[in-house]
Amino acid sequence: MSEALNRLAIAYGIAPSYISERGETCLASDATKRAILSAIGVRAANDAEIATSLMSAPQPETLGSELPGETRCFLPDRLATGRIWGVTCQLYGLRSARNSGMGDFEDLAQLAELVAQAGADFVGVNPLHALFYADAGRYSPYAPSSRRFLNPFYIAVDRLPGNRKGPDASRSAEARASELVDYEQVARFKRSALEAGYAAFSSARRHTSDAQVRSFKTFCAERDGNLQQFALYEALSEALVARGHHSGWHTWPAPYRNFDGHAVRRFARENEARIIFHKWLQWVAETQLQQAQQRAKSAGMRIGLYLDLAVGVAPDGADTWAQPGTVVDGARIGSPPDTFNDNGQDWGLAPFSPAALKANDFAPFEAILHELMRSAGAVRIDHAMGLTRLYWIPSGACATDGAYVRYPEREMLRRLALVSQEHHTVVIGEDLGTVPPGFREVMSEMEMQGYRVLYFEREADGGFRLPHAYSHKALACLSTHDLPTLKGWWRSSDVDLREASGLLSPQHAAAMRSRRARDRALLLAALNAAGLLPMALESVLDGSAPCPKDMPEDLCVAIHAFLGRAASRLVAVQLEDMVGMQEQANVPGTVNEHPNWRRKLPIDLNEIPNTALFRGIASVLSQERPRAP
Repeated sequence: MSEALNRLAIAYGIAPSYISERGETCLASDATKRAILSAIGVRAANDAEIATSLMSAPQPETLGSELPGETRCFLPDRLATGRIWGVTCQLYGLRSARNSGMGDFEDLAQLAELVAQAGADFVGVNPLHALFYADAGRYSPYAPSSRRFLNPFYIAVDRLPGNRKGPDASRSAEARASELVDYEQVARFKRSALEAGYAAFSSARRHTSDAQVRSFKTFCAERDGNLQQFALYEALSEALVARGHHSGWHTWPAPYRNFDGHAVRRFARENEARIIFHKWLQWVAETQLQQAQQRAKSAGMRIGLYLDLAVGVAPDGADTWAQPGTVVDGARIGSPPDTFNDNGQDWGLAPFSPAALKANDFAPFEAILHELMRSAGAVRIDHAMGLTRLYWIPSGACATDGAYVRYPEREMLRRLALVSQEHHTVVIGEDLGTVPPGFREVMSEMEMQGYRVLYFEREADGGFRLPHAYSHKALACLSTHDLPTLKGWWRSSDVDLREASGLLSPQHAAAMRSRRARDRALLLAALNAAGLLPMALESVLDGSAPCPKDMPEDLCVAIHAFLGRAASRLVAVQLEDMVGMQEQANVPGTVNEHPNWRRKLPIDLNEIPNTALFRGIASVLSQERPRAP
């Protein structure tokens, strides 16, 4: 059975093996192949079923055999030879005197203006996709309900159309003061403010046909089909949560699970006003996001907003409810075991069906790209390898029992490039982890900028790669939201966290701490080779003084200067590193063991430019990457 099963799996894009991040060949079990085949509707339970299924199996494509014609992702002339830098942040974590306890679109616009004055050309944020309006407890930005629409809790309620008052300071002060984002508290306040804002807007609609009303009508008309389905889902989810059900549709009463069923159509007729409310939320959110982009460009940024595309959606959210045939119900997206997670990762996301993408002429994929790129000067494709393959974990299996499934790479890349050209949006592909052979070469040909993280940029002997050796067609950075901050890396706090959470065995954790001590010495040696080692640390390098437990600020600035010299076209620095944070935004593989996606910056937005560390880092980056006229 195994050979025939292998041929059947390959025909449907299931890889029988893969090369791990550690260089080991890992085999997919027969049980995994059968489970994935079953998930995509192919019978393979026994020899007879396999033989029958093979008779109608498609011919497999060859990965990376071509580039999609002459199509390339958009690249402005200034990036063809020039180099720029920008700042990334977790938008929810921004503090300000006026927000409602989490960062919002007005904070984003102000941050863009602030860092533009310091010389930055872009500001990047976590995914802004729609989550679950009726359930603020589902707040992971990488597990959205829909990737086609925005999270209305990022709306700046004091900037609502027609608003004549400032924020309700008494009601939001407690949420602003908390050390972590309290999403439930923020949602209670914002829902009330948004309801009041919509009531005022609705009243105005009855008495006038001003520009804002016309803008809203145009917005609804342009996105009528997808927007109607999404707003209907949000209204239905609200109503069912109020009756005691969950926000996700998998556990709803059966009549409401079919988006085109009689019960749903009746609900839509009876709740038209509530559906319009959710359309209005999307119009306000997109308007504020586009205004943030306009303000970023007006402040002198050459790219402006750098938005993030999550790799998938929650299985029970709006996208899968409205388009159930486009995803695979019997599998989840994840990643195999690697250096950071002995047990692999189960992201709990629904994978696109490769067959459905082809059958629908890739329209669901293109719709997501268009919505994302409308307001973006650049986009980051999370786990860019998903354009060619994804690691599927069958229902009921653990992350170690998955397999890679191939996607129609050529056509997905072509559509990505065309939408990028249409919107004049730079594309950056996050190509970290287990990367298939040849994929980075395809990215380079496509002018999709790669991702180069200082922690991982090493030479064959383990030493840190010097700046001139970095890839030119790339974005270079020190860290990401899934990795430790620079201070956390220096103290090995990420190793402590993963050991405490059970993600690393004590033996593996001890080995990583030992390796981290060597890495600190190697980083100092690289700085010294680049002529950037602070004088006070020369004695550490020659062994006459111990390595400091905490990272000195002048060392932090020197490391950013090192990064700034990279040959890469783009350099991104985390705002968390610019204000000296130690804690990281997310620890992959944890749920309640760590306050993922809840950490705030330690200081208010308007205080950031006054800190010596921010000024020092911005200064060296602007020296290394001056903004050309």
